[in-house]
Amino acid sequence: MTTLLIQSESIPLTVNFPAIASMTQAQFYEFCQANQDLRIERTATGDVIIMPPAFSDTGNRNLKIAQQLANWADQDGTGETFDSSTGFTLPNGATRSPDASWIRSDRWNALTDEQKASFAPICPDFVIELRSSSDSISRLQSKMQEYIDNGAKLGWLVDRKQQTVQIYRPQQTPEVLNHPETVKGDPELPGFGLRMAKIW
Repeated sequence: MTTLLIQSESIPLTVNFPAIASMTQAQFYEFCQANQDLRIERTATGDVIIMPPAFSDTGNRNLKIAQQLANWADQDGTGETFDSSTGFTLPNGATRSPDASWIRSDRWNALTDEQKASFAPICPDFVIELRSSSDSISRLQSKMQEYIDNGAKLGWLVDRKQQTVQIYRPQQTPEVLNHPETVKGDPELPGFGLRMAKIW
């Protein structure tokens, strides 16, 4: 049975379709191709999550985050950046779309062209999630831990409401920064600093 989780203003709404067996990766890809206007993720257990478009102010902040990351990556030259519309298939089978992400060039270039043209089977080295007004903080924290458990070396959960940034690294308790002016990516992303003034 396939379960669809439709993200509402507060919590995901679960819709069950008993006649539909769990989607394979290929079927999920086809489902996304047929519904390109939707923002869709898939959990490791096969549940499909349909989210509304980002609110305008969240989309604006997402772009500013991605812009700063891309500018650094262009100068650094050691990896590729991706925006919030990019889906990745994690080792646990989930298909996730971080708000911004970065992958080392050697890992990205090891993928085939066919893999890159789909939901690439790779977990980014670095991910950022920006909490919107409709996001549950516990759901986002679980998502951040999932990235780390699947190979991410660094993750930032930006909470505009509380003006905090939670820093995730493998085998470490998340660190919380309160009202930071800049969040540094060292040593995983040498020289990258996310300026927060336009993100808050």
